[in-house]
Amino acid sequence: MSAQSDAALLNHATETIAVGSKSFAAAARLFDPATRRSVLMLYAWCRHCDDVVDGQELGFNAAPREQFDAAPRLAELRELTRRAYAGEAMRDPAFAAFQEVALRHQMPQRFAFDHLAGFAMDVEGARYETIEDTLRYCYHVAGVVGLMMASIMGVKDPRVLDRACDLGLAFQLTNIARDIVEDAHVHRCYVPAQWLREAGIPPDEVALPQHRAALARVAARLVDHAEPYYDSALAGIADLPLRSAWAIATARKVYRQIGVVVKRRGARAWDERAGTSKATKLRLLAEGGVQALSSRLAGSTAGSTVRRPRPAGLWQRPGAAGEAAPDAAHAKPA
Repeated sequence: MSAQSDAALLNHATETIAVGSKSFAAAARLFDPATRRSVLMLYAWCRHCDDVVDGQELGFNAAPREQFDAAPRLAELRELTRRAYAGEAMRDPAFAAFQEVALRHQMPQRFAFDHLAGFAMDVEGARYETIEDTLRYCYHVAGVVGLMMASIMGVKDPRVLDRACDLGLAFQLTNIARDIVEDAHVHRCYVPAQWLREAGIPPDEVALPQHRAALARVAARLVDHAEPYYDSALAGIADLPLRSAWAIATARKVYRQIGVVVKRRGARAWDERAGTSKATKLRLLAEGGVQALSSRLAGSTAGSTVRRPRPAGLWQRPGAAGEAAPDAAHAKPA
């Protein structure tokens, strides 16, 4: 690949994240150049796949669902992903970017196909009865992205991968709380139906203004449910390279703050899209740097923080039980 095409791929990925996620774009600037390139390219692929399935462009202008058949688009994404891993030439810039990242970092294929399975859940109209059902969706659309990101940063230890997945789960729970009404307008609902019934909200009336107070309590419940996953994710930061730790600590703080805003607004949470100001992002960026450095100090005195047991009761990602931790993999039989 020529230097010019290299630059074109990076420019495409940079433009994609600048439009698609201002929150993560801010944190992504903190990575070292090589890691940032791979992270941006992975994001471009994830955004592209999401848009293809939804008939959108960078998360906007969704095609009317009754006029859009997503199933063949999803099948095409699966086939292109298979071909990317096989090393075939990729014409689409998003897939050319993904191929570079996946092959360079030896990213497990199951991560990419697990991510596409999340889009299939939307295409098939999956329903979410319990919080465990919602978390399963969160894994596919965000938790596994955390695993792919961790692969870019050189993570192999399954205990650290667990924490990366936990951060993705927390991010997505926050997103669901922020976007409940917006999702309802396109006939999607990721909130557990059990929770809606308990709040007295009929599933086909989620977006109606008369349910805002009850919906605010449901959103607060989602935000609260994300907290132990945010806490768990914090324990993995010490095991990342310093600049990556800074970026991830900052992203964790920015997304968590969105949940704080949603909860604080209550019934007015959906009057406008919840986010963080530039001033708040700068403050959280500084706090993230302190947190990244502090994790190093803690690690130097007490060993890797990830060796602390993962909190009991958290949802467990699929496939984790079959992965051996490095020390266990090399342990001699008794």
